[in-house]
Amino acid sequence: MTRRIRTFSRQTTDSPGSEAVVDTSFLESLLGYNARRAALTIIEVFLDRMSVYGLRPVDFSLLSLVSRNPGITSRQLCSTLGILPPNLVKLVADLDKRGLLQRKPHPTDGRAIGLHLTVDGRKMVREAEVTARELEDGVAATLTTEEREVLMTLLRKIYKQ
Repeated sequence: MTRRIRTFSRQTTDSPGSEAVVDTSFLESLLGYNARRAALTIIEVFLDRMSVYGLRPVDFSLLSLVSRNPGITSRQLCSTLGILPPNLVKLVADLDKRGLLQRKPHPTDGRAIGLHLTVDGRKMVREAEVTARELEDGVAATLTTEEREVLMTLLRKIYKQ
């Protein structure tokens, strides 16, 4: 069974063959739509620039957190990144296989394993974080420093409710 989808658009001129303009005014009035469009723009550049490291956004986030929190536990990572434990297990295993992470017994919790970067992991994270900062500066180049700080503050206000 073939489904037909009808689309409607508003013409900017009455001349045949002119480009149709799509009315996005309602969507552009929604915070979620705008946040998603901005995120997609940043992620597209991120994926391109991080491909040299073989890192996806979640890999980068995980490694950055381990870099700044040596011995962080899986439970802490799941909570901080909003990742389900089974998904984190695979992420950690993949990064461990690549020689970027190592697991060590937690110093105070005998049941927990702490995650640490290897020498290669530390080197990669340093380079990848420089790349991340450069790409974000590039995609946010149209914003002033003050606008960028306000935007970051407002976004955090939403997701840290």
